[in-house]
Amino acid sequence: MNPLSSVQQRVGESIFARVAGDEGPARRDRIHQSVGPRRYGPDSAIYRVNSDASMFVGGMRALLLQSLHPLAMAAVDQHSGYRGDPWGRLQRTSTFLAETTFGTIEDADRAIKIVRAVHKRITGTAPDGRTYAASDPHLLRWVHVAEIDSFLRAHDRYGAHPLDASGRDAYVRETAFVARGLGAVDVPETTAELDEVLASYRPELKGTAAARRTARFILLNPPIPLAVRPAYGLMSSVAVSMMPRWTRLPLRLPWLPVTEATAVRGSGIAVTTAIRWAMGPGPAARVPA
Repeated sequence: MNPLSSVQQRVGESIFARVAGDEGPARRDRIHQSVGPRRYGPDSAIYRVNSDASMFVGGMRALLLQSLHPLAMAAVDQHSGYRGDPWGRLQRTSTFLAETTFGTIEDADRAIKIVRAVHKRITGTAPDGRTYAASDPHLLRWVHVAEIDSFLRAHDRYGAHPLDASGRDAYVRETAFVARGLGAVDVPETTAELDEVLASYRPELKGTAAARRTARFILLNPPIPLAVRPAYGLMSSVAVSMMPRWTRLPLRLPWLPVTEATAVRGSGIAVTTAIRWAMGPGPAARVPA
């Protein structure tokens, strides 16, 4: 292995270790080696997207985009341990995605039931005086569409084998099952419907103080070792470059169109390639959980 490849692989391994955690390999083996029928096979769109290294960038974009809904952000800000234990929360999220995508039907359905039960206990009042509930179908749909839009766009740009138009529609349709299982309604099943639903939420979205704190925490002040910071910084820049232009001001994100079109895009290719190398060959080896 040449020196550049060695550096890239170490970067990828560092990021993967933070996202998957110490128990990542054991969880991955449990999910993939459990005996039983699966809801999705290796040729499905959801399997291809959710097993690709581009998910790391898509996940960061999803968190930034989701924060723009004041009620969804209030629920995270008041009930989530993302500041005290951000990596633990990320590892639990990645495990849920892996279980519902690659696990047996029995394990996937159990994971959905557990998360749905947790959501029922999360209620409160946002700073603007409105009440919220994590089980609200409208909020669940927002979290879902922001997430799959981010995953799909990251895969389109940085995935090893991007989907064609029918594959992209299949991804939206296949991911709808988990959203409905969690309690979302009127879930989109095509990319055209996904775009329409996302647009319908625009009047509800704004950059709150909590959303801006979250953006700063995710992008600038994450509690990570110095050795990981250069790679994490690259990934953060790539995630920001994929955010819609209208989100930049509310979240106080920079907009540098020339730089984003060249240097940042190149960084995205480099960092996702490094992570892909670190995870090894084959879809099962690339699952971040």
